Amino acid sequence: MTGRRAIVQVMVLDLDDTLFPERDYVRSGFAAVDAEVRRAFGRSGFGEAAWALFESGRRGRLFDETLERLDLAADASTIEALVAVYRGHRPTIALFPDAERFVRSLAGRARAAIVSDGPLDSQTQKVAGLGLERWFEPIVLTDRWGRAFWKPHERAFREVEAVTGCAGAECVYVGDNPAKDFEAPRRLGWRTLRVRRPGGEHARADGGGADLECEDLDEGGRLLGLDG
Repeated sequence: MTGRRAIVQVMVLDLDDTLFPERDYVRSGFAAVDAEVRRAFGRSGFGEAAWALFESGRRGRLFDETLERLDLAADASTIEALVAVYRGHRPTIALFPDAERFVRSLAGRARAAIVSDGPLDSQTQKVAGLGLERWFEPIVLTDRWGRAFWKPHERAFREVEAVTGCAGAECVYVGDNPAKDFEAPRRLGWRTLRVRRPGGEHARADGGGADLECEDLDEGGRLLGLDG
């Protein structure tokens, strides 16, 4: 990112751990499943047990392990039903304060959009829970095309270009996961910014090749020249 830079026309952001704390969504989802387990099985403690496993680094079979801790059957149909509750619940979540400041700073300067991976039900509920439609357009949730089109596939980024009429260095992508967030936009000539929040899911991951890196979006705004 040296030399003369094109003026930013479109600021495109990831969702989880970029705009809001993903762990808050996880905890909200566990609470929803806890209520369903109490209703269906008369057993309490799911949320607390699941959160303890999550905090210890468990992913993958977390629901199975939690049910086993409660002496409940972890059969496929039960897991499927509880995952549906988790993904379909309206989460209790809020933007990072710096993210809200960053988005507000774009008013009159650049168009704001979202490109986000993840199960479509979950991501749709996150967008609704955060009220993002008032600030972002387009909101591209890649799972609407299926997992094959999750990042680092280019389709979502080309969709943003088609909707906005902007391309290349006129666009900036802001994300947190170096394993997949920046490869496609960089191939398209976009500028890229990694938010490496302390305690974030991918904070310790190396690599990824973003042009710039920051700890929060207050710093990110300064790096992108939005503080003037």
